[in-house]
Amino acid sequence: MLSWERSPSLAEMRRERAWVEVDLGALAHNVTQVRQLLQPGTDLMAVVKADAYGHGAIAMAQTALAAGASWLGVATIPEGIELREAGITAPILILGATYTPEQIQAIARWRLQPTLCTPKQALIFAETVERCGLATPLPVHLKLDTGMSRLGTVWSEALAFAQLVQRLPNLAIASIYSHLATAESLDRSVVNQQHQRFKTAIAQLQAAGIRAPRLHLANSAGTLTDPQLHYDMVRVGLAMYGLYPADHLRSRIELRPVLQVKARITQVKTLPAGTGVSYGHRFVAPQAMRMAVVGIGYADGVPRNLSNQMSVLVRGLHVPQIGSITMDQLMLDVSQVPDVQAGEVVTLLGQDGQHTISADDWANTLGTISWEILCGFKHRLPRLAIGQSSRDRQMESTI
Repeated sequence: MLSWERSPSLAEMRRERAWVEVDLGALAHNVTQVRQLLQPGTDLMAVVKADAYGHGAIAMAQTALAAGASWLGVATIPEGIELREAGITAPILILGATYTPEQIQAIARWRLQPTLCTPKQALIFAETVERCGLATPLPVHLKLDTGMSRLGTVWSEALAFAQLVQRLPNLAIASIYSHLATAESLDRSVVNQQHQRFKTAIAQLQAAGIRAPRLHLANSAGTLTDPQLHYDMVRVGLAMYGLYPADHLRSRIELRPVLQVKARITQVKTLPAGTGVSYGHRFVAPQAMRMAVVGIGYADGVPRNLSNQMSVLVRGLHVPQIGSITMDQLMLDVSQVPDVQAGEVVTLLGQDGQHTISADDWANTLGTISWEILCGFKHRLPRLAIGQSSRDRQMESTI
């Protein structure tokens, strides 16, 4: 937190331009909905990497754990440390690769649990952990590549990999897992192939007497599509934040979007016909019109490529954005909204009245995915918690 944010009046000032609202009640609802899909004994890992997909990692982790998640997943060591410094004691899996002695020492100090991807990495961990003098072996999670072609030892070499780690006295296998590449697809051929490879690898390990405490394979899409993919734990990110990995999965579960993005109108003016708007004059007023300037731009996470392609909600009405989106501001055609005033709230993502704009809408326009949209909102947008007690709402700038 910046030093000036500790003043309540100045923190309140940040809400006057643009902000992100996160509905903790919606998050708890989504966690509950996912848990109802799971068999007893199957754990839920709340994936809170990338600042919980832009929602605010600490508050999302705390809320998910209170709603029934039992593990947390992050991508980096600093993400894990942030949660530990907030007092969170739940097990935290680092999904990304770590391999330097300094990283390993930090993992041990902060009681994080690393992913091991290669035999070489395992040997470095064992040597460093021995020097750290830990009283108990460090829990580690073995990653198998079953078809994602990213991190992990190839599945056909799983037995040799696991046997090596098992022989290392300072490491303890806490889980074996893999990641699905096409779990959201209606074509199940790749998922089925990956699942079969995972089952084959695990059968080989079990035949050799190696039984990991946990096996996990399913991401959000895998969790929603096939109970056979659940194993001992599922790793849920996008669905927890109220979005679906694919449209055809909407019927599987009722999710509520957690995040809304809002900003205020800072000026309203009348443009004569023929007036160019913003950099490059990519929009020229076809007739006299009322234009509103809004205090949010691409530096906050509104993609510049949405220029002249998006709408926002003002008083529950769709209003077109016009001209190039700039670093800190964007412009609207508010000709159809009577007597718009500076200070009124604009909803960029979320619901206003009967209408909703989602991260999926932006992603579809841009030819990208909702994950990228959510992760794009910058930290100069305060996160305001809603759907909870007034006391807890004071955590706005730390979410």
